[in-house]
Amino acid sequence: MSSIATSKTPVVFVHGLWLHGESWKNWTQLFREKGYEAVAASWPGDSETTEATRKNASAIAGFGVTEIADHIAGQLRAYERKPILIGHSFGGLLVQNLLGRGLAAAAIAIDPAPIRGVIELPISALKSSFPVLGNPFNFTRSVSLTERQFRFAFTNAVPDQEAKDLYAKYAMPAPGRPLFQAATATFNPKSATKVNVSNATRGPLLLISGAEDHTVPPVLVRSTLKAYRKSPAVTELKEFAGRGHSLTIDSGWREIAEYSLAWLQGKQL
Repeated sequence: MSSIATSKTPVVFVHGLWLHGESWKNWTQLFREKGYEAVAASWPGDSETTEATRKNASAIAGFGVTEIADHIAGQLRAYERKPILIGHSFGGLLVQNLLGRGLAAAAIAIDPAPIRGVIELPISALKSSFPVLGNPFNFTRSVSLTERQFRFAFTNAVPDQEAKDLYAKYAMPAPGRPLFQAATATFNPKSATKVNVSNATRGPLLLISGAEDHTVPPVLVRSTLKAYRKSPAVTELKEFAGRGHSLTIDSGWREIAEYSLAWLQGKQL
């Protein structure tokens, strides 16, 4: 594979469960306007678009955290310089995995799925994941959320019509396996959700939390911050009031994106 040579700093956006790389369109456009080389990563089995993935849901079934992280790592290695990573939900867990492996210059994890070592189990997080975890056969399947389930898990902090519009535009099937891996991580020392939190030479990490998030409540993000306490590398946390799990795609996305840009620029990145 030939290297991607660019004079601009590359930024790679990583989506989570139930969203496609298309969900980062506003972000990639803004970051390009600010002088970055911005692209959205794909997960294994993703089709070109959200709609195409909906029609070919079986292609994404069965992949777990390790396979997805390795797939994205291959995309990162195409760059001559280490990219900055920005991930949402399970994408937030994935960018921590890749940063810990030394494959990124820095990372921003937005409402990140819990890494191994985060042991809290908020009721709302359990309810958000129940559409998958409620059926053990979903381990090898792709699973879609109903509009009502998406409303609880993603769009609880936005008005009804916006929630309907976001579901219609962005929601798509997701592999069930990563959720099972996260749910059993506490009992598995070799869990795929394990991250090298003690890496002292990695780049800076920003954790972002939405205060009203049902899927990844703030207690989980604060616990993630604590997991890094033994590393001297920069790890910071920012919580946004009134924001739910849809904070990267809803009408308030720009507030999060501009804070992320300012944070990166403050780190001379």
